[in-house]
Parts: sequence; structure tokens; C-alpha cells
Amino acid sequence: MSLPRSASSPPTEVRRGLVRWGAACGAVLGLLVVLLEPASSQGMGGASRVETLRSTGGIPPFLAGEFEDASGFALRPDGSALVFDRRRHRVYAIDAARTAVTPIVEIGFEVGRVLRPTSFHVAGNGDFIVADAPGRQPRVSVFESSGRVLNTFTVAASESPRVTVDNLVLDGIAAARYTGTTVLLNQPERGVLVAEYSVTGAVQRQFGLLRRTNFETDPDVHLAFNAALPIPAPDGGVYVVFLAGPPAFRKYSAGGTLEFERVIQGREIDSLVMRMPTQWPRRRVDDVSHPLVLPSVRAAAVDGDGRLWVAMPTSHVYVFDTDGEKVRTLQLVGAGTLTPTSMWFARDGRLLVTPGLYEFTPPTRH
Repeated sequence: MSLPRSASSPPTEVRRGLVRWGAACGAVLGLLVVLLEPASSQGMGGASRVETLRSTGGIPPFLAGEFEDASGFALRPDGSALVFDRRRHRVYAIDAARTAVTPIVEIGFEVGRVLRPTSFHVAGNGDFIVADAPGRQPRVSVFESSGRVLNTFTVAASESPRVTVDNLVLDGIAAARYTGTTVLLNQPERGVLVAEYSVTGAVQRQFGLLRRTNFETDPDVHLAFNAALPIPAPDGGVYVVFLAGPPAFRKYSAGGTLEFERVIQGREIDSLVMRMPTQWPRRRVDDVSHPLVLPSVRAAAVDGDGRLWVAMPTSHVYVFDTDGEKVRTLQLVGAGTLTPTSMWFARDGRLLVTPGLYEFTPPTRH
């Protein structure tokens, strides 16, 4: 027995239409929820979700405490470690058993020694370079992994300050990198981003146009915004990571041709970018006046898969794939959260970081 239908009840056809309309609205709303869902809860969340990467090893504290300013950390093929102490003007070796520290490069202006060093970089075979400036004359020294000097050459580069990092003022050779056969320097004062030198000091090639900064009328700021790290990549190319100004990087092919340029963005550095000044106070260092330009990037390195790792002043590390797309956002944790001042990848994939002389095992790729 059916109940009588109220006069206000809609006909059956109308009710069915309303049901279908409601179902369609629900589907549309569900799609909108998925589309508007934060990236951190979707499959490729590594680019926006901050992951914590904890130390898996490093130099024991009783040895790490021997250094005043450990600014570079790498491994030799036999498992022993190299540590660059900028404040002590020395390079040290630590045995594979991690029991003793031995100086292998001493302070001094003579060939085979270093004075006022600004850069240290180690090739995969353990050979390394140190860039310094005794008597305010920029030079690069190439060493075997044992510490024996192979060659020292002076560089026709400006020692004028570029970027101020903590209490260190970086000049034109502070970004020197070693490929194992050649030395890469950033020389914007010569109108190029990268100059490649042989180990004997001969310029082999130059490439990379300076980026536009809107401060071309202020040469000091313009050059500071073109200060960059030239980092060799496994495919023979070179990443150029700008140290100051709007965060960005470029990738050049093995032949020196620009492949792409990317702006570095992320919610973690939004406030850093928005606070970037348009005027810079000047200060004097060694009787040289220069604008106080602070870094927008602290360190960078390329892993064995060709991915670029960039450490920001906020303590975040962005990881970019070989196409220049950001795939991970990390924070490195040792005794606390680190703001890396140097990063270096061992042949087995381990990441070595200062300060703290920590080792990390990178996460597997997505």
C-alpha cells in the first residue's frame, strides 16, 4: 500500500533529475579537492614537503674538535678523509680508521703552502686544489691527494670582494672547482661566468654570458650578482649557481652551450627573496671599499646521478634533477639542523658536509 503523494512533492522525473544533478556536483567538487590539494600530500611531494635527512656518520667529535674552521670535507679513495681548515690556512688528512689528524699542507706563501685561502675542492681521485691570495695576488695550487704540490699558478683575476658570507669576504677565485684535469673559475670581471684553466695555468676556454641584474650602472653590485659556483657535472657539463641576488642557476653543456636556466623558488625562501634590498651599505676590507652583499646561496654540489643540490641560508637544501626541476626539499640534521657551508659527494654516493664534518646517505630517487 502506497502513501498518497503530497501536492508539494515533485514528480518522479524531476526527482531523478535532481539526483543526477547532485551526483554530478559531487563529482566536480571531488575533482576540485584533488586539484587543490597541497603538493606535499601528492605523489611527488618531495619538491615542496620538507624531508629530514639525518647524519649516518662522519668524523668523531674528538677529532672534529681539532679544527677551528673546517670549511671543506672530502674522502680519498682509500677511505681516509681530507679537511680544509680555512682559519688555520691548512689542509689535514684523517686516517681511514679515524684515529689521528695529520697536516699535509701548511701555512705559508711559498709554493706548496697556502696563505689567506678562500677555496678548496677535491676531485674524485682525491687530488685537490686550494685557491689563496698571498700578497693579494690570486693563485691556485694543485695538489696530489698526499699533499704533494703538482703546480701553482697565478690568476689574472680581481681580488676585489664580491659576496660576504659570515665573516668571510669572497673574491673572484673563491669559487674555484677542480674537475681532476682542469680548474673552473668564476670571472665576471672578465665578462664571463666560467673560465677553464689547465693545471699549468693556461686559459683553455671561457663561456657563459653575465646575467642581467638591473644594477649594470653599479659595477660592484652587478659583479656580485654574477658571482657563482661553477660545478662540474657527470656528463661533462657545468652547473653555474649564482651566489647572490635572485637565486638561480644555469646548466651548460660540455661544449659550453647554455642548456637551461632556472629560478630557485620555494616557500621556505619566500621571505629571504622578499627582503632582498635594493641598496647596499659599503664597508672597507683591507682598505678596499665594497658593497655589503649577502649570499642567497650558501653551497652547492652535484651528485653522481647529475642532480644539483643547493644549500640555502634558511638551512634548506633543494635538490634538482637533470632537467633542472626541483624534486626534493631537505633539511640535514647532525647534532642539530645544519646550514651547510660546503657539500661534497663521494664515489659511493655519500654526502659530506661542513660544518660538523658529517656524512649523509641521500634518499633513494622518486
